Amino acid sequence: MATSTQRVALVAALASSLALARPASALDAADPAHAVRAMTLGEALDYAHAHQPDLRAAAARVDAVRAAGSVTRARWYPTITGAAEVLATTTNNSTGSYLAVPGLDNPRVSATLARSAGTSSLSPAPSSLLAVGLRQEIFDFGRISTQAAADDLRADAQRLSLSGARLVVDETVAEAYFAVFAAKAVVRAAESAIVRARIHRDQARAGLDAGLRRPIELTRTEALLDRYDLGRIRAGRNVVIAEAVLAAAVGVPEHLLDISGAPPAPRDLPALDAAFEAAERNPDLVSALTRLRAQEKQTRAFAAEERPNLLLSSALSGNAGGATPSSGSVAEAKGFAPVVPNWDVGMVLSWPLLDETLRARVRQSEAQEEVARQEAAALHERIAGAVEEAYAEVVAAREALPVLSRALNAAIANYDQASARFDAGLGNAVEIADAEELRTSAEIELAQGQFEVARARASLGRFLADGTGGA
Repeated sequence: MATSTQRVALVAALASSLALARPASALDAADPAHAVRAMTLGEALDYAHAHQPDLRAAAARVDAVRAAGSVTRARWYPTITGAAEVLATTTNNSTGSYLAVPGLDNPRVSATLARSAGTSSLSPAPSSLLAVGLRQEIFDFGRISTQAAADDLRADAQRLSLSGARLVVDETVAEAYFAVFAAKAVVRAAESAIVRARIHRDQARAGLDAGLRRPIELTRTEALLDRYDLGRIRAGRNVVIAEAVLAAAVGVPEHLLDISGAPPAPRDLPALDAAFEAAERNPDLVSALTRLRAQEKQTRAFAAEERPNLLLSSALSGNAGGATPSSGSVAEAKGFAPVVPNWDVGMVLSWPLLDETLRARVRQSEAQEEVARQEAAALHERIAGAVEEAYAEVVAAREALPVLSRALNAAIANYDQASARFDAGLGNAVEIADAEELRTSAEIELAQGQFEVARARASLGRFLADGTGGA
């Protein structure tokens, strides 16, 4: 996506006059050796939605958050744990020993040796265990469902953030698209000025040769022609800048992207009250409110961890101990072969009666709720202010267009009169140069005014989410 610095530089370049534009480089947008790919605004937006790196990253974040939600729901599935152990231990209270394995509930069923303190021994005896255990959640008292609801809200918030990111891309693409159109209008104005200046230069030369004009008339027209020729070169460079910004905004692999067809007219402007109402549905704002709801649900999920938990536990095992039992014979293979079978099925109810860590998590989540609440309130104010500012810019830019059009018509009429006087030998080079400057400036200002309308409407469209780049 084009950075804000790039956009500011582009707008500054378009807002400058031809004499203040950037110097030209060897790369010229009009150079036939550099064929540039072209798109309509609709095509550019469709391509950006599918390929723009920022949007693809945002879509990947949506998938990641959704995957996190599946982790919570997986707690409803059974877990199966296998274990195999061979160990040597003292056997002062049991002929068989084993180590506890997470996820494996193995009841102690080995024979007991009732040794007195005087008959205790520190000599080890072998023990072995081969077991498979199963755990199944039976009833969680709302812990899993509450956490899953929080995860779903986070996924919704991330999806809305993706919609907000798409609106930012739409605004950037539309702004860059209209900037290319405006930059080309400046080039056309410069080229037209060159044609007219060349005609007056030739007339001044002919008048000088005929003795009807002074040398200053010719030098002034030549200076004016060179000025517009230089302006054309610099304006061509501004087209390249605008196309580079458009290519970055759309996300095409090429360094430049041109426009094709006539740009669509900006969308109609809604009433201000309707604009504020539409802004309440802005995806970024709705996403912030959804994140707040998710955090509130997360607080309840942490609190639910203090509730009981009911599990089904089952295990199938074979074990043996090599110590001499208090009754019966010694185990086969001296305890190295787990050949004594056992199985069990039971229900386990656990309840964390006192766990300060869980309570601390609740307090931390409540603090994060307040952060999310304040951030949502601040975003609401920023969006309201941005809507009012963008709305005012659209209104002002639209009101300026008729004035700019009248100024251009007047400048053209003034130029026609000055040109007629110059052709008849009544006007001088200063008069025609002033008329030419007025006309060319009016043409450029009209192009800039049309760009400002499109740019402001695209900015407003981002906050209202009312279309593709406000067009």
